[in-house]
Amino acid sequence: MKYEFRWNQWNIEHIAEHGVSAADAEFVIRNAKNPFPQAQGNGKFLVWGQNSAGRYLQVIYIFSPDDVTFVVHARPLTDSDKRKFRRRTR
Repeated sequence: MKYEFRWNQWNIEHIAEHGVSAADAEFVIRNAKNPFPQAQGNGKFLVWGQNSAGRYLQVIYIFSPDDVTFVVHARPLTDSDKRKFRRRTR
């Protein structure tokens, strides 16, 4: 799937508070492996994955407008999340 991303000051600053860059979030979404992305309700999708440097991240996004990806949250995975991720993507 080809993704077009929409960034603004709010979402760039929001994910930066968690040490995640726009490039990291885009990489994780573009390289999502089954079973991700996962629908979370209210039009939100969740992806767990690794950035290009191997850092484990969670990214949550919506489509706004319908064909544009808007990241609403991103953070590093906890150690517990990492274990779950490895089991799910084997």
